Amino acid sequence: MDKHIIAISREYGSGGRHIGELLAKELDIPFYDKEIIQMAAQKSGMSAGFIEKSDESIPNTFLHNLKYSAYSSYDSISYYDTPVTDKVFLAQSAVIKELASQGSCVIVGRCAHYILRNEPDVIAIFIRANLDDRVRHAVEHYDLPQQNALDRIKKIDKSRINYYKYYTSRQWGSIENYDLVINSSFSGIDGAVAVIKAMLLERSNL
Repeated sequence: MDKHIIAISREYGSGGRHIGELLAKELDIPFYDKEIIQMAAQKSGMSAGFIEKSDESIPNTFLHNLKYSAYSSYDSISYYDTPVTDKVFLAQSAVIKELASQGSCVIVGRCAHYILRNEPDVIAIFIRANLDDRVRHAVEHYDLPQQNALDRIKKIDKSRINYYKYYTSRQWGSIENYDLVINSSFSGIDGAVAVIKAMLLERSNL
């Protein structure tokens, strides 16, 4: 199989993580999501708990130069003057680049497709779903109370929108940022995996 780095972004409750896990299993390649937190902790010296708490959040300041974090490497900046959330972003970015250099894999979230935008083997995918299905998925798979699920979805989506814009200057979910956008309400989980596999096969034959 050709080398493929599949970077999946997703709306909360769309099944994006589940799709990524199944895809990695069927392709027999590594899958990375929360695992990146532990790797970033080992690389940076920060605790995994702290990184998880800061994950996909942004500094409470508008005095930040977007390109400062987006284009700098973990080792090349004045690290001690960097906002803590930027340290987390840079540590995770370093891990993502290292993982991508090792071979095919599936990476979920953390602006991975943007961090790896200059890599020729990256396929950027966005998973969305209808809101009712996202609420149902969140209740069934994340053990959220029905009455809280919608608010949780809106809160996390807002956090991802802000995080993505902060570190990329782009609009999260906008189709021009991705190679493939899938509505899992239409495709289903297995259907989404099949679509991605078909795209990878077609790409390999080009």
